[in-house]
Order: sequence, then structure tokens, then C-alpha cells
Amino acid sequence: MAQKTILRALAGETLPTPPIWMMRQAGRYLPEYRATRAQAGDFLSLCYNPELAAEVTLQPIRRYGFDAAILFADILLLPQALGADLWFVTGEGPRLSTITDAGGMATLKPASEVHEVLSPIYDTLKILKGALPEETTLIGFAGAPWTVATYMVAGRGTPDQGPAHKLKNEDPAVFDALIERLIEGTIEYLSAQVEAGAEVVKLFDSWAGSLQGADFDRYALEPMRRIVTALRAKYPELPVILFPRQAGPRYEGFAKATGASCVALDNSVDAQWAASHVQVDGCVQGNLAPGHMVTGGDELVSEVKRIAGAFSQGPHIFNLGHGITPDADPENVALMIETLRSL
Repeated sequence: MAQKTILRALAGETLPTPPIWMMRQAGRYLPEYRATRAQAGDFLSLCYNPELAAEVTLQPIRRYGFDAAILFADILLLPQALGADLWFVTGEGPRLSTITDAGGMATLKPASEVHEVLSPIYDTLKILKGALPEETTLIGFAGAPWTVATYMVAGRGTPDQGPAHKLKNEDPAVFDALIERLIEGTIEYLSAQVEAGAEVVKLFDSWAGSLQGADFDRYALEPMRRIVTALRAKYPELPVILFPRQAGPRYEGFAKATGASCVALDNSVDAQWAASHVQVDGCVQGNLAPGHMVTGGDELVSEVKRIAGAFSQGPHIFNLGHGITPDADPENVALMIETLRSL
């Protein structure tokens, strides 16, 4: 394990060639993924089928030789395990039963009871632990409490997370109780992922950027800090990657404030600024714009070189600034990897 490049970067080592993986690297841009999803029948059936979920996790490793595989699952499986109804509408995305008052909170299970529903996810990790090449790191993940709460309050994704902001402002007792349940549930979920074989875990706070000032500290930073602290109490050497997407200037100091091993950067942050203000505290991950996986060409090559150069003086994991999109060209992914590894 000590020789795995991603674990070396997460431990603070500056490598001549940064390790690489992509957010959503198992997904609809790959024809083999689309075939496996069709075999599963629907998205949730794919998530809860350990053999097929392991297969789609392995597909980008076979095709590209990424340095890490990230568990194929979804951030909304945890609220489902807590008792929320979850379904996916074709072409529109996830739908959830909503939590908007104390009565809704009363329907949720204790955090300790999530494992029965989530046990197939742990089985997927166990399969992957035995199937991955020995040099490939296995990453587990969960959604951060704020982002997951925005879906649970609204019942779906929203452009401005307005329903969650409204509830936290108008009924903070209910909203705080929801965040607390999600903190507890996430600790349970990620702990079980580690027990099943995850070597690194990542928290995705996709909507952290909609929080400002004290709200950012209270609902983005502090929940992630508590989760990291609890995990490290059980697994002192566990590397944890945090992704407070669109945190902007709040990326600075985030690793120190939370205990993160690595901070993932979206593509709205300038790489030179991040090298001076974020990478000084440890490993960073990112921050190529996902659109380059669609357009490719010379601009992709120059951006890979620019970002790798900006972060070359410290620990860096090369990645996108957000997930790869379904319209990406698989050949552009290969070009990105080839460019990086030839530097």
C-alpha cells in the first residue's frame, strides 16, 4: 500500500508525475457502462447489485489504467437507508420524499440502522478489494451533510438550494437535527466502507458554494470536520479527501480547519492561486474543467500541462474540477492521461 501513488500523494509526497483519476470515471460516456446499466435495468438496481457495480467500477481501470478506482454508488443511498423514499426519473434525475418539519424527521431511522440497506455497497467494495490491480487505490465516498440535506429538503436537485436555505433560516431546529442525523449516518457509512476495503474516503459537498459566511462554517466546514475527526479516531492513518465545491477563497485554510488529507478543487479556482494558498497546507486534487473531455484537442493538452505545472512543487492528484459529463469523448480521456504521463 505504501507504494501506491495516490496514497503517497495523500501522505504529502511530491511526485514527478501526479497520480490521476476522474470524478464519475465510471459512467455514461463509456459504452461498456451503458451496456452494463442496461443489463441492470435501472440506476438503483445497478447501485445495489454488487457484481455489476464492481464491474462498472473496474471498467475505466481496465480501459485507462487510472491510479484509483472510486466505488460506484450514489450520494442519495444514505438518505434512502435512513428511511427516505428514493427513485430516479429518466432524463430528470433523483426524487426523494421530503423532510421539511419535525414530523418528517420522526420518520427517519437512527444512524446505526443504515447498514441493512447499504450492505450491498459494502459487498461491492469487498469484490473490488480482490479484483483491482495491486497498484490501484480503492476510494470510498459519501455526500457531505449539507449537500445531501439539500436533496432531502427539496425532494430533488434545485438550482440554488433554495428550499434548504429556507428551512435552515425558518426552522433551524429541524434543519440542524437533519444535519446531525446525516453526520452520524455518514460516519457509520464511511466506517463500514473502510471495514469493507476502502483505502481512502472522499466527501462530496457539491453545493458548499451556496453557503456564505457563518453558514459555510456551520453547515459545510464543521460537519466535515466532525466526520474526519470521528473516522480518524477509528482509523488514525485513513486519508480523507474533502470537496467543498465552489468554496472560492474559503478553500484557503480548509485542510487545516477540517483535518483533510487533501482538498479537491473545482475548476473555477485558478491553479496558481491554489498552489500558493491551498497546496501549502498539503495535497490538492483537481482542477481541469470537465468540458475539455468533450472538446479535446490542443487546448486540452495545454490545460493539462498548465495545471500539472502549477501544482508541480507539492503533492497533487490530477483530476477534473467536477464529474466527467455523459457527452465526453473517451478518446479525450486517453489524451489527458497520455499528456500527463508524458510530462
